Order: sequence, then structure tokens, then C-alpha cells
Amino acid sequence: MTTINVPTREEVSPANQAIFDKLKSSLGMVPNLYATLAHSEHALGNYLAFQNGKSSIAGKAREVVNLVVSQVNACEYCLAAHTVIGKLSGFSDEEVLEIRGGTASFDARLDALARLTRNIAENRGHADPALVEAFFAAGWTKANLVDAIVVIGDKTVTNYLHATTQVPVDFPAAPKLAA
Repeated sequence: MTTINVPTREEVSPANQAIFDKLKSSLGMVPNLYATLAHSEHALGNYLAFQNGKSSIAGKAREVVNLVVSQVNACEYCLAAHTVIGKLSGFSDEEVLEIRGGTASFDARLDALARLTRNIAENRGHADPALVEAFFAAGWTKANLVDAIVVIGDKTVTNYLHATTQVPVDFPAAPKLAA
């Protein structure tokens, strides 16, 4: 498979250079997948605005969505990045692995979110009504449902970007799930 290069700061537009500088200042690095978005004059800024928009799905809940969708889409890059972020968010190694499998038995609300997220991602948006009802029964709202779908879309964008470009993963590899 052909890989696309990861552009350096000097190879991107001035607007993207400013974003690179902000990323380096806040994260200590410019992740390769973000840098790849900078091949486009607008994609990096648009993506970061989309990703960082206000949402009722935040913190641990957002990482549940990120991990489940990345597993469904078999994105090595996003699985590696979100395994690190998931642990920084307070999940144990075992919890991260369980979430990637589409469940979270240690937390009823997160479990309903993980199960619904997996179903939506696997079925390209055609959710099982019983899982939607279980989501609501676990205390989530209609606003949470809409926001979860937006986060699924956000993660799908980067999953597809990596699948297509195969840029090098610059996070520790995520462990494989047991078969």
C-alpha cells in the first residue's frame, strides 16, 4: 500500500504553520495524522474546530466513542492515540480493551453508550432501536444521542484518513484484542 508523506511545518501553508505551532505548544508534538490534514489548506483547521466543538459527549464518554469507532474501523493510528488518551482520562488497561470490544461492564451508562456506538458504527448509522432505548434508559438524553453521532462522525473522518494514507503511527501501538 502506498503511504502519503507527513508534511513538515515548512511544507504547509502559513495558516497551517500557525496551527502546527499551537499543537506543538499544547501537545508537545504535531501528531502525524493532524499533520496529514495540513496537505489541505483548510482541512486541519476545519477538523480541529469540528473536534473541539462543544458537546455533551466529553471526557470519558468521548473516549468510549473514540475507542469503539476506531476498533470497528480497525484504525491502528486512532486506536494507538486513544488508548493513550483513554488511560489519561482514567480508564485502566483492562477497561480500554473492554471498551474497544464495544462494552463497558464497569459502568452502566458508558456500557449503553459503547453498545450503541458499536452498533451505529457497524451498521453505518442504522441503529438497533432496542439499543437506542437502552441508551435512553441508562440516563442519556436526545441531545446526548445527537452529540454521540457527531463524535462518531469525527472519529470516522480520522479513521478513514489513516486507512487511506497509512501515515506512520507516532503513538505506542495499541495491544491487540483477544480473538
